[in-house]
Amino acid sequence: MPTCIAPTCIALIVAGGSGQRFGAERPKQYLELAGKPVLRRTVEAFLSHPQVTGVRVVIDPTWREAYDAAVAGLGLPDPVAGGASRQDSVRNGLEALAAADGAPDLVLIHDAARPLIDAATIGAVIDALETTPGAIAAVPVADTLKRGSGNGGAGAIAGTVDREGLWRAQTPQGFRFPAIVEAHRAAAGLSLTDDAAVAERAGLAVALVPSKEDNFKVTTPDDLTRATRAIMSSLWDVRTGSGFDVHRFTDGDFVTLCGLRVPHDHGLEGHSDADVGLHALTDAILGALAAGDIGSHFPPTDPRWRGADSAKFLRHAADLVAERGGVIAHADVTIICERPKVGPHRAAMAERIAQILGIEVGRVSVKATTTEQLGFTGRREGIAAQAVATIRLPG
Repeated sequence: MPTCIAPTCIALIVAGGSGQRFGAERPKQYLELAGKPVLRRTVEAFLSHPQVTGVRVVIDPTWREAYDAAVAGLGLPDPVAGGASRQDSVRNGLEALAAADGAPDLVLIHDAARPLIDAATIGAVIDALETTPGAIAAVPVADTLKRGSGNGGAGAIAGTVDREGLWRAQTPQGFRFPAIVEAHRAAAGLSLTDDAAVAERAGLAVALVPSKEDNFKVTTPDDLTRATRAIMSSLWDVRTGSGFDVHRFTDGDFVTLCGLRVPHDHGLEGHSDADVGLHALTDAILGALAAGDIGSHFPPTDPRWRGADSAKFLRHAADLVAERGGVIAHADVTIICERPKVGPHRAAMAERIAQILGIEVGRVSVKATTTEQLGFTGRREGIAAQAVATIRLPG
């Protein structure tokens, strides 16, 4: 029997908008959503889909640095510069795909600000393209529609609109690639509402694929809150892990605590930078994952970790949580020592931990205590730390 070769399919993510309606300092696609930038969540949804061959993003070059940070480590090709309008940006993206070696058979055009797109809808849009040149995700209109008589449509009711057969268009909007490229070229200079309208103008049939209400576009701060709630409600496997670490004093003039260099009349002895705070927190996160301990991931016998920045260890633990589709909900570190005084550095330590973990600083607590001059810490022979971490994983 002949072998059936699956069509190549590229997801073109449109992320060139300025997000003026959102009112933030940066475009909404670069804002944090449950521990990840909105854009990254959108891109990962398509990268993880078995029917999607690759992802290309269209951006405003002004925000290239924010883009690079948002998609770091995903191995994406260089982004495409957007245009003056969304339609121009999509056309630029399509032209970039056409100019690349091996243009795709299919293309999915998706808004970066729709991060909750699900795998089933993506697959349904792709499958529909077997029998039609275009297909879009859409939701049937459920509410009664009224037409207003006032300026801008407000004011008194002028009539009721029959909702029979009406759908709310979403993305992804999928097309056979050669047809949509030509349709966009022919529509250059026009102002059409979406890519389906571009296809309709060219005479292409476009199918409606039922989607989900969660596939909404993040446009306002309330939308971001709604998206956060949707994500967190799916992460119902709540886990807590604890960690403990000790390092003895040695010669030196500073100690490293929670990612900061703190002046002191001694240093701390250890294979890495001997950061007891980060070591304890790393173990706490690994414990919540049931993923061993810091020594199993970074053996003290391995010369690669001699003098290493412990932020690498903590970032590794956070990455393991992200790989499981989870988030770090809270981190609590307690430093146990007589000296140096931790109080003046607590806020900076919390900020540094939050930066390493990629979470809000309000989810990090750093405390300090003494042992009332009892034990090895009371005798000022070293420093200890204990930590607790709470994570949420998909059920």
